[in-house]
Amino acid sequence: MDTRERIMVEALDLFAERGYGETSLREIAERIGITKAAVYYHFKTKDDILNGLLDTMGQQIDEIIAWGQTQPRTAETRQEVARRYAARIREGAKVMRFLHENQTALRGIDAGARFRERMGRLHDLFVGPDPDLAERLRGLAAIMTMHAGWMLREEHATSDDQMADTILEVALELVNGKP
Repeated sequence: MDTRERIMVEALDLFAERGYGETSLREIAERIGITKAAVYYHFKTKDDILNGLLDTMGQQIDEIIAWGQTQPRTAETRQEVARRYAARIREGAKVMRFLHENQTALRGIDAGARFRERMGRLHDLFVGPDPDLAERLRGLAAIMTMHAGWMLREEHATSDDQMADTILEVALELVNGKP
């Protein structure tokens, strides 16, 4: 892992522990054991770190969206997009938890707007052609299930595998139009 990646990983941990607003670049540097100047070399501000985290995750989501857009608009494609996205969310659960808990931090950064736009394109893959309101709501609920489901992980003390399987099961029910 290079220095830039280490900064993002440790910053995310500190944001989760102390809060985004309460974490300084100096504290991030100290956690990693590098100088503040070394952090500045890669990131001028905490917002730059947050942009980096979101862009990294966003590139992976873009790959899922690009794949989905090349496929026929079928139930099978919607299901596979849901499977791929659920797997990505599982890998990025820390980032998703941070996003869920720090909505205000996202408002002023470029990556926040790009992330919202990505979610719109992802949503389009969860609905069929010419969706009615109920189908659009189910598509949105499927995305929200995959995001918010990981927030329940600690409360229910299930294994990550059980949590991932249950989240995907519920999301697929929504994508498939089951009540």
